[in-house]
Amino acid sequence: MPEIIIVTAPSGAGKTTIVRHLIESFDFLKFSVSATTRAPRSHEVDGKDYHFLSRENFHARVGNGDFLEWEEVYRDQFYGTLKSEVARIAADGHVAIFDIEVHGASTIKAIFGQKALAVYVAPPSMSELEKRLRSRGTESEESVQKRLRRADAEMKRIEDFDLVLINDYLERSLKLAKKIVDKNFSTYAITVSS
Repeated sequence: MPEIIIVTAPSGAGKTTIVRHLIESFDFLKFSVSATTRAPRSHEVDGKDYHFLSRENFHARVGNGDFLEWEEVYRDQFYGTLKSEVARIAADGHVAIFDIEVHGASTIKAIFGQKALAVYVAPPSMSELEKRLRSRGTESEESVQKRLRRADAEMKRIEDFDLVLINDYLERSLKLAKKIVDKNFSTYAITVSS
């Protein structure tokens, strides 16, 4: 039986929306807060959305072996999963749920093996993904193009994961995600909301 849930997707495919819904729906799931060197967006809170670190601090922690996985996702933008996050969640008797990029998800899946349920959230098409990225209003044209190029490469790794959830209609995707959790974590607490 899995002990953690990894949710991954190309940027803009909807993984964060799905992860937030699952956390609201199941009280045994706790968000594993990733670390990053990128600047926070206006709505993001340090320690809740990400641990925002300077590049120097991030690299020092890499050198100390503090990360389970880390990667330079975009030029000078590093992301990683702190071992202390996973330990904290497990110590509290909860199941960690990860909202991370594809490379990091593959690394964590390789470490945890069958103890990790890895779900790949796929957009229905690349054109829909581009539309979603543009509708955010937070990305420059250069950023949109960079994310699309990366998404194209990440879509080729879809077979690395246990399940694929195509996020074509959000309400249906949210229901399917809850069914996945219900099926794989039935020994934990009952669904909090429907």
